[in-house]
Amino acid sequence: MLKNDVQNEKDYRDITIDKVGVKNINYPIIVEDRTNTIQHTIANIDIFVELTKDFRGTHMSRFLEVLNSYHQETLIDNLESFLKDIKTTLGSNSSYIKLQFPYFVNKKAPVSRIESLLNYQCEFEASLKEKFDFVIGVSVPITALCPCSKEISEYGAHNQRSIVTLKVRYQDFIWLDELIEYVESSASCEVYSLLKRVDEKYVTEKAYENPVFVEDIVREIALKMRNDNRITWFSVESENFESIHNHSAYAFVEQHTK
Repeated sequence: MLKNDVQNEKDYRDITIDKVGVKNINYPIIVEDRTNTIQHTIANIDIFVELTKDFRGTHMSRFLEVLNSYHQETLIDNLESFLKDIKTTLGSNSSYIKLQFPYFVNKKAPVSRIESLLNYQCEFEASLKEKFDFVIGVSVPITALCPCSKEISEYGAHNQRSIVTLKVRYQDFIWLDELIEYVESSASCEVYSLLKRVDEKYVTEKAYENPVFVEDIVREIALKMRNDNRITWFSVESENFESIHNHSAYAFVEQHTK
């Protein structure tokens, strides 16, 4: 015999919880791929709802029940419907989902043209309150060569391995590949998975001829976002992992463009 559902007990502490739910769910999804039409990958998913002050707890199993009612082929294209179902099932005023996943691009080395896969960490983040909100993002590894080091050195300059995270809201469709290209074109040089000796020579010299500060990176990407009429909002941050210091250099820009 089942006992009382204590999660439905009334709570008297007068505190609404902004987000309550489940984190770190691994789930297969299908995303759109500019080259291959679609790409199968595995997402790490967080799902939350608002819990009003009247209830002691939420029903964690219901998050998984709703998620598993959406096949991997339909989840990404139906995030608004998914969040509506979560709100209804959990009896909440707002619902949230965040999906983080590796996205693979087949890249050709710049000189040898040898092909290899490079993965980029991407994310989709959606919420439903009165209105549906959707943000997509990419985290892109790049090379940055320090302009100051090049200027003051008689030969050589120190490089930085950098991670740039670009997030956007948009009014017309944009490929993840396009966001990746916006970032890579603002770097001293792209990063590749597989390089032969002729390629290593090329990327080293290209970076040397294109020095950029962390500030330059985010400003160049910001300009590209402003000039893309599809983008309505963006945030861009770059963390440059210093090779001669035990700290990182960092810059961040966030703007509405519409």
